[in-house]
Amino acid sequence: MTGHRALRNAGVVLLLGLLAGCVAQPLRGPLPAIADGAQTHQQQRESVLAGARDWTLAGRVALSNGRNGGSGRIDWQQAGDRYQVALSAPITRQSWRLSGDAGSARLEGLDGGPRTGPDAAALLRDATGWDIPVRALAAWARGARADDAGPARLEYGEDGRLARLEQDGWTIEYSAWAPETGLGVELPTRLDARRGDARVRLAVDGWSEGAAAP
Repeated sequence: MTGHRALRNAGVVLLLGLLAGCVAQPLRGPLPAIADGAQTHQQQRESVLAGARDWTLAGRVALSNGRNGGSGRIDWQQAGDRYQVALSAPITRQSWRLSGDAGSARLEGLDGGPRTGPDAAALLRDATGWDIPVRALAAWARGARADDAGPARLEYGEDGRLARLEQDGWTIEYSAWAPETGLGVELPTRLDARRGDARVRLAVDGWSEGAAAP
């Protein structure tokens, strides 16, 4: 038990050192209001996204768990169910990488060597203390409901775009969107996900589609 606690504490310390920046958002002009109805527009978006399962994002992420918090660079590659998420802090030159698929996960970069498990969120929570819903976040980050996270409640802003999504106990708020991407649909550039003391804030600098398999 003592060794487990030491490894967990080392993971928290490393991530606090790693997360050494701040999440900022580039200034963007307002987008025109949705003309075809909020629900119809969201359904069309989710239909397009369901058929485009390979993508990458680059940006910044901030995490907190009620006691500790910090931020850093994030690069996420998704190819179907397979993913690779890298978090790094340029100043400290520390990094960790999470990779896996629907049934396995591997976490690298913490003291004690790589750790593996069947569930990415549980692996991160056990190793570092951070609550990050990896599989669901892959959908939420693109402004869509997660298929395997239960019923969802959606709210829309005055411009007709998704403003809030509640699912699996999490509340995700969207405050900025990118103009139409290569898919022909808009994608979020700023979101704030919360559940209890856990918080994940994401600011996306760039999206790309058709990622190679991680």
